[in-house]
Amino acid sequence: MTALPGLVRAALAAADAAAFPHSCDPGTGRLLATLAAGVRAGGRVIEIGTGTGAGAAWLVSGLLPRTDVTVTTIENDPERAAAAARLPWPDFVDLQQGDALELLQAVRGRCDLLFADAAAGKQHGLDLSVAALAPGGTLIVDDMTEYPGSTWPEDFRARQRAVRERLLGDPGLVAAELPHAPGLILATRRR
Repeated sequence: MTALPGLVRAALAAADAAAFPHSCDPGTGRLLATLAAGVRAGGRVIEIGTGTGAGAAWLVSGLLPRTDVTVTTIENDPERAAAAARLPWPDFVDLQQGDALELLQAVRGRCDLLFADAAAGKQHGLDLSVAALAPGGTLIVDDMTEYPGSTWPEDFRARQRAVRERLLGDPGLVAAELPHAPGLILATRRR
């Protein structure tokens, strides 16, 4: 495996310092970087659930050296948002702390790549995530597969099933479930 990008390493170090165990894994991160590299000129990328910044760092690694795309990442938890804000982000990255659903309402139809890495925008407000996509825009959700030995509560399983059914059954989306460890679904809005 190749070395991790410097900003990703810094975000993972911040996660270790904050005892935050839910950072974006390298397989998902490399997919995010790949998808970000294909975002149109002047496009918009949104991440819901910044954590300490690993997912956003992967997105940025796929974009650099480009600076024509706006990356907005939002975190509800003030301490995690503060940890992410201490990293050396390029100027085209907008870190926010607050309610992701409010952000999604404001960007309706204008997002080229959206990574819903938190309950907001995925288990709650999925319709807002889909509505935020521009024609040809892609939504990626993770943590869709229960790990062996884990015990998801039944209500959580039901919410994940609803997400799966909505994304894979929507005629306005082309979607695929990927068998990568956390369970990923990619869905692209038809043009």
